[in-house]
Amino acid sequence: MPLTGKSQVYAILGDPVGHSLSPLMQNQAFEDLEIDAVYVPFHVQPENLPQALAGIRALQISGVNVTIPHKEAVLPLLDEVDPSARLIGAVNTIVNRKGTLHGYNTDGLGFLRSAEQELGFQPAQSRVVMLGAGGACRAAVVALAAAGAQQICIANRSLGRAEQLVLDLAGHFPKTEFQACNYQDQAFLAALQQADLVVNSTSVGLKGESIENFPLENIKHSVLLYDMVYSKVDTPLLQQARLQGLRAVDGLGMLAAQGEEAFFLWTGRRPAPGRMRACLMKYRAND
Repeated sequence: MPLTGKSQVYAILGDPVGHSLSPLMQNQAFEDLEIDAVYVPFHVQPENLPQALAGIRALQISGVNVTIPHKEAVLPLLDEVDPSARLIGAVNTIVNRKGTLHGYNTDGLGFLRSAEQELGFQPAQSRVVMLGAGGACRAAVVALAAAGAQQICIANRSLGRAEQLVLDLAGHFPKTEFQACNYQDQAFLAALQQADLVVNSTSVGLKGESIENFPLENIKHSVLLYDMVYSKVDTPLLQQARLQGLRAVDGLGMLAAQGEEAFFLWTGRRPAPGRMRACLMKYRAND
């Protein structure tokens, strides 16, 4: 669809941003649904974030995605923040409603939807082990607890960070049992043996490295494994899991699912199921 003076503009803000696959899938969705809009990447350095937000208002940009390193820093610059995003402490989607900027976080919901669709995971009454305690973990944990997870163990190299995350969230979800541990704790091994789902929320594996001190052989054969890392080649964690016959997927589906949720927030319409993921899979195959 040719751009005109009536075309709406959407964007992604990040530093760096040139690697982002979001323009690929969002523009495909606009084309599929015949929406007169375009989605573009904006490289915004941290010190320029306030000006970038002012630019969204001044240029009447309809909505943006926010990626590293701006997800936390953008919160005080917004007019309204969704309660779930406030609890997560990060925003990845902004909707511009007549100059009022509303912040949301679709990462957790995107993760949950991807795990359900690709692995058949059912969060209610589930037992989950999270590897890592950063922002991606926090978004996933909020989504899991809100969906009724029975137990969530957060394992991190730094025990203090995992404990702080549990302290921040446990009071909001009294029906979920939270646990913090490091990779050497016996509690970590015990949680692995009972887990229905194991999630790598760290960036380990992106450059082909293996996760240290992760005894994959100790988990039950029916466990589902979700690696948020995605790349052209399977990570060592995915390779090892599949060699053991485990059902395992990478984070490409999460990228697509969170993008679908952002698209819906902006337009009130949904792309065809699986369309964004198929677009990304095709690109990865041809890259």
